[in-house]
Amino acid sequence: MIQHTMIVAFDEPIPSDELDEYLKGLEELTMGTGGFQSFAARHHLRVPVDDHAPVAVASAVVQFGVTDLDALNASFSLPGIGEFIDGWQARRPYKVIWVNHEPLA
Repeated sequence: MIQHTMIVAFDEPIPSDELDEYLKGLEELTMGTGGFQSFAARHHLRVPVDDHAPVAVASAVVQFGVTDLDALNASFSLPGIGEFIDGWQARRPYKVIWVNHEPLA
């Protein structure tokens, strides 16, 4: 199994209910395809030192499980993924950094 871990950082603080809406939409879009084995997401837990982050402060972390690299490659062309991203970017701009890796534990 391959893990695709995303760190999502909205440009401006996002209310918790909107972040939940984003995460739920992402889960429904991906898990409904049959190409993903797992989905997990959590909000970032803010601490005071976040004010001094050298790059960005995460809003959430998302982790997808896929069978292999071919399945991961296919996930980037899911029907509706472009519209989902574009819609959220227009509404609340954000950046994503990700890492593809084998399970950590």
